[in-house]
Amino acid sequence: MDERKRIIVIGGGFAGLQFIKNIDSALFDVLLIDKLNHHQFQPLFYQVATSQLEPANISFPFRKIFQKKENLKIRMADVESIHSEKDCVETSIGTFSYDYLVIAAGCKTNFFNNQNIEKNAFTLKSTFDSISIRNHVLLLFEEYISSKGSEKEAILNIVIAGAGPTGVEMSGAFAEIKKNILPKDYPGIDFSKLKITLVEGSPNTLNSMSTNAKSASRKYLIDLGIELKTGITVLDYENNLVKLSDGSEIKARTLIWAAGVTGNLIDGINPEIIMRGNRLKVNQLNLIDTYKNIYALGDIAYMPTSKYPNAHPQLANVAINQAKNLAKNFNRKIKSKEQKEFEYKDLGSMATIGKHKAVVDLPRFKFKGFFAWYIWMFLHLMLILSTKNKLIIFINWAWAYVTKDTSLRLILNNPKKAKKVS
Repeated sequence: MDERKRIIVIGGGFAGLQFIKNIDSALFDVLLIDKLNHHQFQPLFYQVATSQLEPANISFPFRKIFQKKENLKIRMADVESIHSEKDCVETSIGTFSYDYLVIAAGCKTNFFNNQNIEKNAFTLKSTFDSISIRNHVLLLFEEYISSKGSEKEAILNIVIAGAGPTGVEMSGAFAEIKKNILPKDYPGIDFSKLKITLVEGSPNTLNSMSTNAKSASRKYLIDLGIELKTGITVLDYENNLVKLSDGSEIKARTLIWAAGVTGNLIDGINPEIIMRGNRLKVNQLNLIDTYKNIYALGDIAYMPTSKYPNAHPQLANVAINQAKNLAKNFNRKIKSKEQKEFEYKDLGSMATIGKHKAVVDLPRFKFKGFFAWYIWMFLHLMLILSTKNKLIIFINWAWAYVTKDTSLRLILNNPKKAKKVS
């Protein structure tokens, strides 16, 4: 038998994980390179940020997931550059050669070249980001108790930029803990003064979803007491002052930036195939244009098709199904079987705005409210990769549902950085 081919996979998100799970271990050696040692379940980051789930419930160590996967090696490293002419990648721990390279590096936050916002705002693209937001917000409430009158307003203003699913779900979660949880923890604070402002540059919330979802999400947000500013953008954020495009300003110690993403580009890729949003142009086999053995999957892949001339939406289901198709194509290729082109079958989209408040767009049906919320819960539980964590998350959600409370509000601070009290 011919020498086994080696595949390097960059990134262990939804795409990278599904590719590795579906590749035939008897046919290939696979090396997964990721700067983290775990997969992060991004759809539930906001629940960690708002103290509704523990980080461990949505973070899955690669070595645990792939304990039984033969011929797989895992390296925790930053990929610094790709040398396609030598078929190797350069990383922070050394250089690795490949026969095939699969780039599943995903996206990062797009700050649109605004350095103040990049420096001062919080993002929600990792479990670490989620913990940072949770620590920051809880510390602010501790600070509020002893703060002066002039400082209180900025502490009790939370501004969220971007009303896509992340921004909408984060806003709704903050509104719910404001009503049901925080007053119990901080009885000395008047939380009616806690102001959650959601800013969106387009005319609607959930602008990529149906008219039904747009109007329902707007109503739910307003009913929850969130101040909604649509058709307005955040221009700057410095010295605890959020400046908006309508000329207004908001004093706020917290700005959460959920207003856009851009691809995680790696040095060495031909700049001619970098498309809008720093995505890499691929054909329907996910092969990157101008390359013979380098592929891209998921959010970073730009695949124009007859159904999606501007490429597929950056959704978990797209990443998962592209990865499955590519892995099966690799298996077919070794066996000299015909490869199959990818086309996404739209399975719909959804978002939750709070308890019993959700919107679901399916290809044939669109609905909202109580039933939509249960559908959202069920499908997200099914997406979770670990059976153990499915049970833990279900228990946490069930407890919070019955009691309208959780016990996850730990402030995880570095004691060495804390000021000494004399």
